[in-house]
Amino acid sequence: MRVKKGIVAKQAQEKTIIVVVHTYKNHPKYHKRFRTSKKYHVHNEDNAKFEIGTEVTFYETRPLSKLKKWTLVAPTPKTIK
Repeated sequence: MRVKKGIVAKQAQEKTIIVVVHTYKNHPKYHKRFRTSKKYHVHNEDNAKFEIGTEVTFYETRPLSKLKKWTLVAPTPKTIK
């Protein structure tokens, strides 16, 4: 089971939050690190309200809809502002 941590970017739909995960990669030729980001649609079963910038943990599940394949574990105590 894959587990990821990310920052809440948007809460537009019901029972869904959009989480951004930032990772660092090395350029193959120039060997410089650069940051990449990816958005995940995460299922929020109890429809809890999250502020933008809250750090959350989520894990992979079976496909719940076309885009949702991740479920929320719990918010991380640290909040990014």
